[in-house]
Amino acid sequence: MKLRSIFLNLAVALIAFIVLFPLVWMASVSFMPTGEAATFPPPLAPSRWTLEHYQDLFLNQGMGRYLWNSFALATLATILALSFTVPAGYAFAKLKFTGRERLFQFLVAALVVPAQIGTLPLFLMLKGMGLVNTYAGALVPWLASIFGLFLVRQYALSIPDEMLEAARIDGASEGQIFRRIVLPTLQPIIVTLGLFVFLGSWNDFLWPLIILTDQSNYTLPVALAALSREHVQDVELMMAGAVVTVAPVLILFLALQRYYIRGMLAGSVKG
Repeated sequence: MKLRSIFLNLAVALIAFIVLFPLVWMASVSFMPTGEAATFPPPLAPSRWTLEHYQDLFLNQGMGRYLWNSFALATLATILALSFTVPAGYAFAKLKFTGRERLFQFLVAALVVPAQIGTLPLFLMLKGMGLVNTYAGALVPWLASIFGLFLVRQYALSIPDEMLEAARIDGASEGQIFRRIVLPTLQPIIVTLGLFVFLGSWNDFLWPLIILTDQSNYTLPVALAALSREHVQDVELMMAGAVVTVAPVLILFLALQRYYIRGMLAGSVKG
């Protein structure tokens, strides 16, 4: 039993090393002088620590603007997605209306359709509406997701019907019930869904590349790809850009991971 425990701990440590090593090396390279990472064998730590690449990114490459674009779009996408998806998921779980089950089954069946199939029709629709190269156009795919609706519905099924009926008997309106009972109960899954949307919007590359034509509107992944074409040999600068892109969402995830894990463990098995 002791040998098994040691073996499992070693296996976990090995997996953690494999996962974390690229991130640690990426951060290390970003502090190296220009050209040092291109030597063979590549060094693990800088011979001289420098912030010149971060200074170049923010002073000369406009990284501050791209960082703000990503933050603004991801935040707005999260707010809008939660505003639409949470009430809809609750409605599918606890409110009775004609065709509820058939509509939900149709939506779940649509999960198997790749999102990329709708990219061209959506782009043409937004072009006709004059929303190309606008933040509004970039936000449209995040307004609501079937997966998010399914996640909220499954969690909302765990809310006791008796508690909702008691509130109705006491004279509470549906809006009051939703605000005072449902939202606090759904907090773990709301945080989980919010993280999904924020991380997805922050890391999204394809849709911003298609819809945002003006470079000043680029998000971090698109800006980093454009920058890599101009500085393909500057490994240290690219790694600094990758650190700027990864660090905010990594910090956010670590700060909210207990809610995320709670939501996934509870919400994924209810109903």
